[in-house]
Amino acid sequence: MSALAGLLRKEAYHIRRDRRTLAVIIFMPVVQVVLFGSAIRTDVKDIRLAIVDPTPDSATLALRNRFAATENFRVTAVVPRVDDLEPLFERGRAQEAIVFAPGFAERIARGLPARLLIVTDAAEPNTGSTAQSYALAVVQAYERELGGRRPDVRIAADVRMRFNPTRESSNLFVPGLMAFILTVISALMTAISLTREKETGTLEALLVSPLRPWQIIVGKVAPYLAVGFVSVLLVIAEARLIFGVPLRGSLVLLLAEGLLFILVSLALGILISARTSSQRVAMMGAMIGTMLPTMLLSGFIFPIESMPLPLQIISNVVPARWFVEIARSIMLKGVGLAYLWQETLVLLGMALVLLTIATRSFSERLT
Repeated sequence: MSALAGLLRKEAYHIRRDRRTLAVIIFMPVVQVVLFGSAIRTDVKDIRLAIVDPTPDSATLALRNRFAATENFRVTAVVPRVDDLEPLFERGRAQEAIVFAPGFAERIARGLPARLLIVTDAAEPNTGSTAQSYALAVVQAYERELGGRRPDVRIAADVRMRFNPTRESSNLFVPGLMAFILTVISALMTAISLTREKETGTLEALLVSPLRPWQIIVGKVAPYLAVGFVSVLLVIAEARLIFGVPLRGSLVLLLAEGLLFILVSLALGILISARTSSQRVAMMGAMIGTMLPTMLLSGFIFPIESMPLPLQIISNVVPARWFVEIARSIMLKGVGLAYLWQETLVLLGMALVLLTIATRSFSERLT
C-alpha cells in the first residue's frame, strides 16, 4: 500500500508541475460537453431554397411567401428557368428547389391539378429527406387551406433527389472520413512525434548540425506528408471499390486538395508540438484542437446549418469543414475548381498562415 501511495503522490506531483496538463485535464470535459451538446442536432433549419417560377401568379406568390415565412427555409434565389438551378446546386447556394409548372394559378381556378416539382440535394441523405418532408408539409398545408374554400383544389407535388438518389449514407460519411483520417495522421501523429523528439533530446541535438530549424521541421514532417497522400489514395480506392461511392469529378483535383489539407493539418501538428512540453499534453491538445472540431464542426456528421450561430461562425476556422465540402462536391456533384476556388483559397490561406506561425514558434523553442 505504501508503494501505491508513493506512486499516486508522484503522479500528482507531475500533474501539478505540468500546469498545461492540469488545465487540459480540467477543461477538456467542459469543452466536450459544450461541443457535443451544441453540435449534435437532428433537426434541420435554414435550408437554402431556390424557386423556379416561370409565370408568377397569385398562387405561386402565396406559396413562395409561405416558404419564406417558415424558419426552416431561407429563399436564396428566384429564377425563371430550370436551367438556372444547376449552378445554384453546384455552388451550394441551394439545397432544395421548388419548380412551379406554368399556369399554376390558372389550373387551380379550373379545378385541375396544379403541378410542382421538389428537387432536393441528397448529398447529405438525412438532411435531404428532412428538407423534402418540410417542403411537402408546406405545400400540403397550402392545399388544405385552399381546399377549405374549394374542395376540388389539388396540388400534385413530384419529388426528385439529386447527387445521391439512393440516399446511401456511405456517400455522406466516406468523404468526411477522409478528412478525419488525414487529421489523425497529419496533426495528431506529427504533434506526438515531434514532442517525443523534444522529450528525448534528439531534436535539440540536431541544432549542432548545419541544418536550420525550418529544414529540421521539413525533414521530420515530410514522411507524414507522404503517408497522408498514400492514405488519400487508399481511402478513395476503398470508397469506390467497397462502398460504391461515386467519383464524378477530377481525381487529380481531389488528390491536390487532399495534399493541401494535409499541409494544413501538419502545420497544426507542428504548432501544437511547439506549444506543449510532453506527449500527453500534445495528444490532448491535438484531440481538442483538431479531432473534435473535425468530427463535430466540419459537417462530417451533423449539418452546420442546424448548429447555433456561434458554432457556425467557429466552424469557419475549422480546416476540415472546407475539405469535407470540397471532397463531397468533387465526388458526388462532379464540380471542378471553377466552383471550388473559394474553398480552395481558404485552405491555401490557412496553410500559409499556420505554416508560418508554426515554423516561427518551433524555431523559437529550438533556439
